[in-house]
Amino acid sequence: MTVTRPLARLLAPALTTSGLLAGYGAARATGVRALGGVVLAAFGAGAFVVVQRAAGPVRAGTLTVAYLAAFGGSHPLAKRLGAWPSVLAVAAATAVVAAAATG
Repeated sequence: MTVTRPLARLLAPALTTSGLLAGYGAARATGVRALGGVVLAAFGAGAFVVVQRAAGPVRAGTLTVAYLAAFGGSHPLAKRLGAWPSVLAVAAATAVVAAAATG
C-alpha cells in the first residue's frame, strides 16, 4: 500500500499520540505495565510503517527514536507534572516530530 505524504502527515501524529495515550491508559487501567508496552509498541510500529512508506527509513527511524525518547522522558517528567499531564506533553511533542518526519 502506498502512503502519500499528506495522508502520512495525518496518520503518523495520530498513531504516535494514540500509542502514548492508549499505552499509558491500558497500563494504568489494568495494572499490567507489559500490556501498556504492547499497546505502545503496536502503535509505534504502525507509525514507523506509515512514515517509512511516505518518507523513507531514515525518517521513520528518527521518529521511532523520538517516540521511545518521549516514552522514557515521560517518567521523570511525571514527577514534576503528574502522570497524565506528562503523557499529554510528550504526546504533543511527538506529534510535532511525526508531522515533521513526513514533511
